[in-house]
Amino acid sequence: MKVLKLSTLLCLVFSGVIFANENNSTLDVYISDLKKEQFKYDYEKNEAEGSKLRDSWIAPIKINYSYSKSKPYLREQTSENAAIKMDQPIFQSGGIYYAIKFANASKLYSDYSVDVAKRKMIKDAISILMQIKQIDLRVSKQELQILNSNINLEQKKEQYLNGQLDSGFLDDAIIQRNAVTQALYDIETSKEKLITQFQTLSDLDYSQASIPHLEFISGEDFIKNNVVLKRDEAEVQKNKFYKDVTIAKYLPSVYFTAGYNWQKTDNQQFSPTVPAFSNELSYYDYGVRASMPLDINVFRDIESSRVDYLKAQVASEDKQRELTALFEQVAQNIKNFDKKIKLSDENIEIYSKLLKDTKDLFSAGYKTEYDVETLENSLKIQNIDSRIFEIDKQLELLTLYEMYANDGI
Repeated sequence: MKVLKLSTLLCLVFSGVIFANENNSTLDVYISDLKKEQFKYDYEKNEAEGSKLRDSWIAPIKINYSYSKSKPYLREQTSENAAIKMDQPIFQSGGIYYAIKFANASKLYSDYSVDVAKRKMIKDAISILMQIKQIDLRVSKQELQILNSNINLEQKKEQYLNGQLDSGFLDDAIIQRNAVTQALYDIETSKEKLITQFQTLSDLDYSQASIPHLEFISGEDFIKNNVVLKRDEAEVQKNKFYKDVTIAKYLPSVYFTAGYNWQKTDNQQFSPTVPAFSNELSYYDYGVRASMPLDINVFRDIESSRVDYLKAQVASEDKQRELTALFEQVAQNIKNFDKKIKLSDENIEIYSKLLKDTKDLFSAGYKTEYDVETLENSLKIQNIDSRIFEIDKQLELLTLYEMYANDGI
């Protein structure tokens, strides 16, 4: 029964890996629809804010209208006024060009920021799912260790009753059996916590969901397609263009001005002795104006924006160095897990041979059924360890894929 349970578990885990590997372009299925909808609105807001900022150099057309009544003398007087005004910059010493560039860079930075947040959530969901699958393997491993501890306890009982061991060895066997059993309870508690975390992030049924199979990527690829670095590069460009915009706003600007005015008065009197009169007037005007601000803080403002730009450059370079170190660490961790997998495979060969020899000796009457069962369980444990280390490798790779912008997330 235990063998059937373990075989079924391993088949589920690795059939899931194959399935996920074929659909690696849809990793966002691991987060819930509500989470995806929130990210969709984030992108839509970035689009709206970017368009608004890009067109901010276009001055609004002002429309004014007023209507008033008064009665300073015998007759009620009315007055209406309407005007349309435009004061549009047509030259700002490059400020218009850099304002558009700044708006585009700001939108790009905002989109990459949402990308980073979304990918982190996807990574968290997949990581939790991988840990759940891994815990299922650990549960099976722990159950096998409990079986071995029970076998050891039975052997110690027989040896104690036959006078071959004192009670201290029997006590140790009982303590060992209790320890591995309590460890199983701790593992099952950890699984429930992970399930709760997964359900807050995903609509998937954790028991049916498959885990993706991630391939190792080169350090050059990781840096070249890194979404965090792309976000930082967009921030550098954003600060660069903002610095240019700041400089331009203290340089000469030329504006095109135009307007249309309309006035109408009825029964207007300037004194009781002057006859009332009505009047309607309309006219337009247009022209150009130039301006250049003289501000005591001009150099401080420019210097502040320049410092922001330089700091963003340094931060981007520092982040690249940090991510290069992270990649090297992950690569080393994966090598260590490969060594553990190799050691497990070597142990599998050793236990396989021991099991075969022990079965032969059992048939000849030199070994007990306990010896055969213990080695069978130990062989299964080594197989499980190898699978656990494979998921550990996937968890390490997931650290890279969280930032790798060329994998379809």
